Amino acid sequence: MTTINHALSAALASRQSLLSELHAQGTDCYRLFHGSQEGIGGLTIDRYGPQLLIQSFHQSLSSADVQALADQCCSTLDQSLLLVYNDRSQDNSRVDRSDPVYQAAPAALEDLVGHEWGLNYRIRARHAGQDPLLFLDLRQVRGWFKQNSAGKSVLNLFAYTCGVGLSAAAGGASEVVNLDFAEGNLAVGRENAALNPGLMAMQFVQSDYFPAIRQLAGLPVAGRRGRQLPNYPRLQSRQFDLVLLDPPAWAKSAFGTVDLLRDYQSLLKPAILATADDGVLICCNNLAKVAMDDWRALVLRCADKLGRPVRDCQVIAPGADFPSADGQPPLKSLVLQF
Repeated sequence: MTTINHALSAALASRQSLLSELHAQGTDCYRLFHGSQEGIGGLTIDRYGPQLLIQSFHQSLSSADVQALADQCCSTLDQSLLLVYNDRSQDNSRVDRSDPVYQAAPAALEDLVGHEWGLNYRIRARHAGQDPLLFLDLRQVRGWFKQNSAGKSVLNLFAYTCGVGLSAAAGGASEVVNLDFAEGNLAVGRENAALNPGLMAMQFVQSDYFPAIRQLAGLPVAGRRGRQLPNYPRLQSRQFDLVLLDPPAWAKSAFGTVDLLRDYQSLLKPAILATADDGVLICCNNLAKVAMDDWRALVLRCADKLGRPVRDCQVIAPGADFPSADGQPPLKSLVLQF
């Protein structure tokens, strides 16, 4: 058995009790191998319902290696899963190359359904973007919203495919607003809503973050100096009981720059102002180079300067399928009670 197979064997063995727990709660989407922490950097293996997604970020795998890893996973799970291998170690990793190692069976590339916390999610192995449609490390945050949203108004910022909004709706929220710049992301959010009939109707707002959140926070909308502002949806100033702020690491638009390393405050301040006085803001930072203690201090200091001191601050750690040897996982999530 190769080093990679030994590492996977150890990872699968360590997850046995977790997998039983996840299956019992109605979850079949989870990480089976977290390579950066389990011995093979740049390799991840995820289950998404009926699909097994293997991704390499540092170097390509051979057909034999991919198949051996898939066989190990399927044997442990006692499931026959549809294999998809995405090699993301090269520049143009969105393209399904001609080498047979990248050719998935047609059934694996169909629109599939995975499950988390008893909810249905659209699974699509290959699409216009590179990332899966459901970020698995945010599962605990989605679970928090499902447990704590009853009767609450919820604002889901940088909503992506609206998993947090869906969880809030399932938890009995009185209102859910999903906001994202990409219509393609919101379209998948609408698919997720359609896959869960009976839940309350969510709202979907396509907008750049900065004009949207500044309007909600009652602040003027500004752009870059000397540039005319593009059109943007007009929103009324208001506050929400529960707010999620889960921005990407970096993005730039005519309205401003998302930069988690150098300027988290410009994202955080209006989000705080859009949170009700006795509300809760969950903010996230996915940069591994940012230490939790430093980032938490920055967040709390920012709230104090706004005159909105935090009464209680809790951490939501990723699930056990995302182990962290030093206790500092890349994804950091804080629950701020105002």
